Parts: sequence; C-alpha cells; structure tokens
Amino acid sequence: MRLLFLTPALLAAQTQAWCPIVHAEHGIVAAEHPQQALAGLRVLERGGNAIDAAVSVFYVTSVVEQSEAGLGGDAFLMAYIAKLKKVVVINGSGPAPKLATREAYLKLGSVPQDGPHSTAVPGSVGGFDLLLRKYGTLGYTDLLGDAIDLAGKGHIVTAWGAGNYAAAFGRISRYASTASAFYPLGRPFLPGERMVQSDLARTITAIRDGGADAFYKGPIARLTADYHEKQGGLIRYEDMAAFQAEEAEPIRTAYKGLDVLQSPPNAGGIFMLIALNIAEGFDLRKLGHNSPAYVHVITESLKLAFADRIPYIADPRVARNMPIAALLSKEYAALRRGLIRMDRAIESAPPPGDPRRMRAVLEGHSIAYTDPSRPRALPAAADAGGEQTSSFAIADRFGNVVSVTHSVNGGFGSGMVVDRAGFVLNNRAAYFGLDASDINVIAPGKRTRQGAIPAMALKDGKPFLAWNTPGGDTIPQTMLQAFLRVVEFGMTVQQACEAPTPITQNLRASYYPQKAGEGLLLPSMLYQRIGADLAKLGHPVRDTGAQEPYKGAPAGAGAMKMVRIDPATGFFEGGVSPAKDDYVLGW
Repeated sequence: MRLLFLTPALLAAQTQAWCPIVHAEHGIVAAEHPQQALAGLRVLERGGNAIDAAVSVFYVTSVVEQSEAGLGGDAFLMAYIAKLKKVVVINGSGPAPKLATREAYLKLGSVPQDGPHSTAVPGSVGGFDLLLRKYGTLGYTDLLGDAIDLAGKGHIVTAWGAGNYAAAFGRISRYASTASAFYPLGRPFLPGERMVQSDLARTITAIRDGGADAFYKGPIARLTADYHEKQGGLIRYEDMAAFQAEEAEPIRTAYKGLDVLQSPPNAGGIFMLIALNIAEGFDLRKLGHNSPAYVHVITESLKLAFADRIPYIADPRVARNMPIAALLSKEYAALRRGLIRMDRAIESAPPPGDPRRMRAVLEGHSIAYTDPSRPRALPAAADAGGEQTSSFAIADRFGNVVSVTHSVNGGFGSGMVVDRAGFVLNNRAAYFGLDASDINVIAPGKRTRQGAIPAMALKDGKPFLAWNTPGGDTIPQTMLQAFLRVVEFGMTVQQACEAPTPITQNLRASYYPQKAGEGLLLPSMLYQRIGADLAKLGHPVRDTGAQEPYKGAPAGAGAMKMVRIDPATGFFEGGVSPAKDDYVLGW
C-alpha cells in the first residue's frame, strides 16, 4: 500500500491565505485589535473562562476603539455554556428614552443620524454585566486592569484608528467634550502616537469598584444624563437607572447537519437564516464558489431575506405578533426561492413575502425582473456604508464559546463624549422610523431593530463554529458567505475570511428614512472575472477596487472573526478578515 505524505508545498496549496490560520489547544481569541486579543488571552491563561475573557475584551475595546464600540453603545452576546450544554443570548441593546416620542421627532422633521437626538440608552455595560454575573468565574477587579492601564497610561494609536479620528474630525470636534477627549493636540492623532484618556480610566475604575450599578445608578449615570440634557438630548437619570439587559433564546435553522444559531429580534440575525434557507435549495457546490451563477443565487437570496425586515421585525416586547417561526420555516423559504430566476435578476429591492398566509409575495406588492436585453446604466459610485461596530469570538479549554457583536453604531456614534466620563454615546436611535404604521416606529422604552448578529453553529449539539463581523447592512451578507465557504467548500476559517465578497445594496437601509439602494459591489479581483456576466443578468454591478465595506485589502469578508472547533480533536482554529486591526491569538 502506498502512503501519501502531505509535503509543505501541498499543504500550502490546500490552505493558501494571506495570513496564517491560528491553531490553539487551550484557548483562542479572534478580535478587532491586538490589545483586545491579548487581554482576552491573558484572562484565559490565568484560568478564567470565555465569558470572563469577553468582559475584558469589551472594556479594552472601549479604550482602543471608541469609534466602533464601548460603554455608550449596545451589544448582543451569544455564549455556549458548557456546564449547561446550551446556548444563551444576552440582549444588551438600550431603548429609546422616555421623552423620545414620535411627536417629538416629527417636530424635528427626522430622526437625526448624529447629535443628541440620535442616542438610545446605552446597553452594552449592562449586557456584559449580566453575562458575567450568570456565567463568569472572575470579578471586575480581575478583568478590567488592562483597560484601565490602556486608558490611564495611554495606548499607541494604529493607522486604522488614526484614520478614523482624522475622518471624523470635522463632524465630532464641534462638541467641546469630544474635542478635549480625542483631539487634545488640536488635531487628530497620528499612527504611533500615544493617546491617554484619563476621564475614561476613572469611569472604568468606578465600574471595577462598583459594578454596573456605578454606570447606571451612580455618578456616571448622573454625568451622562446631565450632559445629554445640556446638549438638548432626551436621556435622563431615570432612563439610565431603569435599564436592564435580558437573556433570550437564540433563533435557529438546520443546515447540512449543523444547527445554525443566530441572535433573535430585535437583532437582525433572522435575515441571515432566511437567506440561508433560501440558498439551501440550490446545489451551491455544483454552481462553484463565486461563479456568476453562485453570486447571483446568494445575492437574490439576501435581497429576498432583507425584504422581510421592514414589515416584520422590531422589538419583541412591543411587536408581540412577529411571525418568527413562519419566516424561518423551510416551507416559506421554498416559496421565496421560487421567485429567483437564473436568467435575470430581481429589479431593485424585492417586495416582502407573506409568511402568515404562506405566500411568496405580500398582497398589494409585485415583483419585477430586469430585462437583460436592455442594458442598464451602472449606479453612481457608492460604498457599502459599513457602520463602525466591533466584534470578537472566544473559545476556552472548558468547552465554553462566546460570539459577540457590540457597537456605538455609526463612526463615533452620536459624536458626543460624555463630559468628565470620557466615553462616546451611540447613535442607535437613528434606526427608528417615524411612520405610525411602521412596526419599528420610535416610542419611549422601545428598542430599535438592529443589525448586530453574532452567530454560532453546533454539530451534534457541540460548538463547531463561532463567527461575527461589523458592517451595518453588510453583516448578514458577509456572515452568510463566510459560513458557506467553510461548510460547502471546505475552506479554512482564514480562507473564508479572506475570499472576495459581493455586497448588494438592493435593500432598504437601516438608517432613517430606510430608503432602498441599488448596486452590486464587487472588489476588482472579482469584478474583472465575473462582473460582465452578472451585468448580463441585470445586476447593477460596480467595481469598488478594494473590498467593501472597509477597503483594507483586495478581498475579504467584512471584518470577520471566525473560530472553528475541530469535532475530532477539540482543538481551535481562528481566522480574521484583512480589515481594520483584526487579530487572533491562541494558546
């Protein structure tokens, strides 16, 4: 019998990627910044579990990535708890304040995308606190030291971070507290310079000593409320003190022997699952990865999934009759799949379906297709508009796995830093609508529909894959495609994170007034190969040069973090997209 040995050259051909895949046995952290990954790994090395490490990563993020996420933002946290053999989701998204009535915003004429009227109550601190209290093993004293040091003694600004401060300078420096915190030199920080945030260090120290109550019911809450009111905003101390994160059950679907779990509404994880159910009816392997037919099927599946967002998904505490089970059913997916034609694209943003009556198209709507015989003008140059969000995935030696997406929403959120507290307030309220018939219309105490959707896949009841990414309305798109690369095409997690990824804009956007966009954005390396073929099907293709939404490399999937647990060995594999400051460390 002849034995086949894998030579270095053959192995390299099978696992080719720009960055090496990270292998680990005891613990792994895939995060958005080297300091985040390092802080999480230190916790794991000291004997903490993945939940403990997640808290440390979050607070370091609040220091080194204020443009993306932090204390003034929101979070969805998914965790497999080994001792319980179950997956839990913590909803750390904050509601609109009590003064945020529809009438108040109608007087403004809109829901602003930044400034004091764009802010919801911060929820991330409460979300991580709930996860830690229920499932962690260490306390804040053991977990917040790295964040306090990085804030108080300073951290070195990266090129990505410096670019964010420079791009936002004109917009956010108009707030005196923001200018003081982020532009003490009167200009944006340059790469390699040290940034000290003394106010933020004191705030995190207060949370270390007093827990989440220090943030929601103590002096920090009063600083937040007083500052917001002085700026003309609506958050009051009572809004802060009343906030409570909550635990929820994940939503799920089955795919090729895997149990695929997503974050439930008010998160938007359902759209990735709907698209997965639709695409399941095609022989994706036979179509071939990133072939014109494959990209067409994935794009149309995503467009159809997004079409059900506006009429059906909002805060379940308010919208109690959302047809979640029907939207996730294989029967409904088959009906919607029947709308996909292989010879032409659906025109513009598709109509919603009717999951309650099991109809492919909701009554009063119709579907239209492009006419390939009539060439269409390319859309105006556009980018994918990925919001500045952060995410990470962690696995530990005890069998726990965590997948997290957290955010201040847009770049630097509202643009406002709480005076003397040092943290950015979100602009999440900008996702609400104002139409009285809108299921997501703004109302006091209501949480807006979100795009933050950390995911996990189980094999035989055990964690197999944890993955997540920032990117606003690109999130379900990049997450779906990265998942299929691993499951359908046998890619490593690093290859899945690096592959060129199409992004459709033929959907209604999350930001008010939720207008429909148009365009199929392809990085040049993909556009040059299949752009003409997709255009012949009627897709409004656009060559974006580098990969959207972050343009950090010629290709990639958002700013993806993926951790795979080998079913045979239990060892970990970690990968990240070549975007932002993404980084993996394993032990």
